[in-house]
Amino acid sequence: MTTLSTEKGLRSAGTDLTSVSLGRKVKDRAVQGLVYLAFALAVVPLVSVLWTVLVNGLERLDLTFFQFSMNAVSGSDPGGGAYHAIVGTLQQVLICSLIAVPLSVLTAIYLVEYAGNGRLGKIISFTVDVMMGIPSIVAGLFVLALWLLTFGFDFSGFAGALSLTILMIPTVTRSAEEMLKLVPNDLREASYALGVPRWRTVLFVVLPTAMTGMVTGVMLAVARVMGETAPLLLTIFFTKAINNDPFNGPQASLPTFIWEQAADPNQNSIDRAWTGALVLIAIIMLLNLLARLVARRTAAKSR
Repeated sequence: MTTLSTEKGLRSAGTDLTSVSLGRKVKDRAVQGLVYLAFALAVVPLVSVLWTVLVNGLERLDLTFFQFSMNAVSGSDPGGGAYHAIVGTLQQVLICSLIAVPLSVLTAIYLVEYAGNGRLGKIISFTVDVMMGIPSIVAGLFVLALWLLTFGFDFSGFAGALSLTILMIPTVTRSAEEMLKLVPNDLREASYALGVPRWRTVLFVVLPTAMTGMVTGVMLAVARVMGETAPLLLTIFFTKAINNDPFNGPQASLPTFIWEQAADPNQNSIDRAWTGALVLIAIIMLLNLLARLVARRTAAKSR
């Protein structure tokens, strides 16, 4: 009775319970405007960079660019291509991934499933955090000092892949660790209740559940290291010829190709640098799309 009388009193006074005051509407619109402004400030520079690279990169985007190298082509000469750099980048990133991904995933599994609050786990976690803040040129200097100067190996694509591995391991480890932490403990406990050993639980229960996020993290890490230039300048050296052997002799890459061509004041070299940047962005975007496709298919199968 009290509630009904109160509601009748409000209605009789002309008060609508669903109405919003003018002050709240003004605040809501102001916050929405700030959100849209922040979005524009974040998107406009990105769109500007992509548009600039696209417009300038289309000048030399032809079959010649993908079929030929820069061997016997000077900076002022027309023609030439980045075939040698594309091959070098793909090989270096592939070697880097083959080394970094298993080590990173195993490290993440140990930190989440086995380390607990132990001292070794804390040391490993602290080391991973420190490695994530290492400048890329430091990784190149480390490989240069150890692999090339101390052990006496020559410049090669493999040396560049080692420097990229140092940068990729902490990123994949941290992303895989976070994905494993998101797996509900109920799944682990149900598996243990059935008498399944821990290693089989991790292999057949935990990893498939976290696979979607882990694949995305790996592909994002690959996209990050693919654009690194500083460590490659110190480890793979420069070459204009095609070198399909990453373990023997200097090897080109797209980042060093862009750096070398952009340093040349001739317009033909600058055009090749813009096209190389466009191709590098396209490869990274394709890898991101591939990661999302794999993640969706993995999620669909897990359901």
